[in-house]
This record gives sequence, structure tokens and C-alpha cells, in this order.
Amino acid sequence: MTENGAPLWLSAAAACVGALMASVFGFIIVCALQAALGGDAAALMGDAWRPDAGQYGIAPMVWATLVLSLSALALSWCLSLGCACFMRGLAPRGAARALGAVIRFMTAVPTVVYGFVSVFLLVPLVRRSLGGSGLCWLSAGLVLSLQILPAMTLVIDGALRAMEERTALTTAALGLSPAQSLAWIGLPASRRALLSAATLGFGRAVGDTLIPTMLAGNAVQYARTPLQAMRTLSAHIGLITSTDVTGQAYHSLFAAGGLLLFFSAAASLTVRRLKTQKEKSA
Repeated sequence: MTENGAPLWLSAAAACVGALMASVFGFIIVCALQAALGGDAAALMGDAWRPDAGQYGIAPMVWATLVLSLSALALSWCLSLGCACFMRGLAPRGAARALGAVIRFMTAVPTVVYGFVSVFLLVPLVRRSLGGSGLCWLSAGLVLSLQILPAMTLVIDGALRAMEERTALTTAALGLSPAQSLAWIGLPASRRALLSAATLGFGRAVGDTLIPTMLAGNAVQYARTPLQAMRTLSAHIGLITSTDVTGQAYHSLFAAGGLLLFFSAAASLTVRRLKTQKEKSA
């Protein structure tokens, strides 16, 4: 047993996992710095990706990663808030339970299923309705918002449920309806949880690989409209890893991985900071 009462084998396992994760992060950071400091930093952050001309700029992919993640987050956060409110006071109990069961089921659906179904249903619909190939920012954003919705909804629902339990007697004494309690007490008091859900959703959207690879078109360009194709950093890593093992294109993976690690770490640290502040204020 250790000083904090945890079994020794459990502490050793935790230390091994921590060391393994630290080695992975260290490898990515060192390789990304080598790629950036090896005289190719300007080339890697350029606007053009033309391997036949020796140009390996990943700036369009950074743009694609941010705009796709933020657009999917904006849509999904609004839907998640609506679902959570629906389950916490705006719907009959039976409908709320049914929606909760659907949301929990969605957490178990593999990402590749969302992408596979969308290739045969959503992409042809976008192609026939709006033109283009259908493999574009719009298709990827819609499906990505659906993929990150369950986690965000459960976070918001958990916060609203906790607030509901703490204020049940007070709201009953004031004669507030469930909808009034939710609008005047639950949501204002759950601001940090709402922000935490958004940060969590952004982190999941930034790191998703399959949906951008299958639905975004994989064209390295600055997408200006939702019907244009794009390639995100995560899709770039998946595509290059499966085709190249040497050369400057392969080295660009480390710069892309370093940027993704930075985005994900920033989102995780933000969630942790918000959670700490919430615990201190509770």
C-alpha cells in the first residue's frame, strides 16, 4: 500500500501509463520542433501544398481544422443545449427518457459508422440539392456536429441535473415550473458547465480523423464556402501515413501532429481549469 492508501500495483500501473503517455507526447514535440527548426519552418507553414514542386505548406490544413471544428461546435453546442433542456424540464417525462436513451446510444456508435452512412445518404443529398461533389465542408461539419453532440449533451445534462437536485426545495417553495426553474436558475448557474461542454466538443472535433477524411473532400485549399472541399490536419496525418514513409511530406506529419497536440492540450487544460474553479466555488 502507498501513503495515500492505493494498492502498490495500481500506483505502478498508473505510473507506467503516465510514462507511456509522456513518451508519446515527448516524441511528437521533439519531432515537431526538429521539423520546424530544421530550416523548413517557413516552407511547412506556407500556403501551397504541391509535392511535385517541392512545396509542403500546411497552413490551409490549419485553417480547415479550425473552421471545420468551430462550425461543427457552433451547431452541436446549440443542439446539445436544446437536448439537455428538453430532458430537464421542457418535455414530458416519457419523451425525455426516450431522448436520453438515444443520446446514450449515440455514444456507443463508432465514428466510422457515421461516416459510412453519410457517404451514401448525406453526400448524394448535398450533391443533388446544392451542387458540387457533396464531399465538402458542409457534409463534414454536419456529421461532425452529430458525432460530438452526445458527449456535450451529457455534460450539460449532468450539470443541470445536479443544480436541479440542489434547488428542488427552493423552486418548489417559490412555485416555479420546471421550465421557469431551468431558465432562471439552472442555466445561469451552469455557465461553467456550458463552457466546459463547448471546450470538450472542440477538443473532440479537432482530433477526429475519420469524418474529415471520408466527407471533407481532402483538397488542400482555403475553403471559403461550405460547399468547397478541404483537408484537416488529422485527415492529412491519416492520408500521408498510409502512403509515404520518407521525404518532406512525411516530415510534415510531425508539424501537423504538434499542432493537433497543442490544440487538444489547450482544450483539455481549459476544461480542467474550469472544473477546478467549479469545485472551488461549490
